[in-house]
Amino acid sequence: MNRRFLAASVVLLGLCAVAASAQQHTQHGAPSPAPAAVVPQKPAPAGPLPPLPRVNYEPSAPMSVVQQVYEFAARHPEVLQYMPGYCGCERVGHRGNHDCFVKSRAANGRITEWDAHGIGCAVCLNVGNRAMTLFNQNKSVAEIRATIDKEMGSRYPSSTPTPAPAAKKRS
Repeated sequence: MNRRFLAASVVLLGLCAVAASAQQHTQHGAPSPAPAAVVPQKPAPAGPLPPLPRVNYEPSAPMSVVQQVYEFAARHPEVLQYMPGYCGCERVGHRGNHDCFVKSRAANGRITEWDAHGIGCAVCLNVGNRAMTLFNQNKSVAEIRATIDKEMGSRYPSSTPTPAPAAKKRS
């Protein structure tokens, strides 16, 4: 129990430091990074996905939720590549929430490597889970992004330079 508390405290402290740093960065009038161009990602082909990476810390949610969000990231990059990360993960090169879960794909869309960040980051996992829930409610990618921006954008001072999707209905 004490190890879990200590691990959670370290993660929370790290998130607070990132948030404070990001807030200080924006207060000094430094320009925001320009949004990176989105390279459309191919969804993973049907079939089994590789096992999630092993980590030496407690996941930020039950593993059943973590697995669902990772699978959603694999199968629906056309959604998560347009959702920002709000934890400061742009500092490690993430361009959107998809990058918090998928590190690389083969040319056919098959996952070749997961990013372990999403397992331990409650903020990024919440964004992915919320996007998955809205997608399953038949919301368009633009509607999902608007909801995520409204719910998360005001709570966190930092976000990845994620371009907005085109406003069109999901088919």
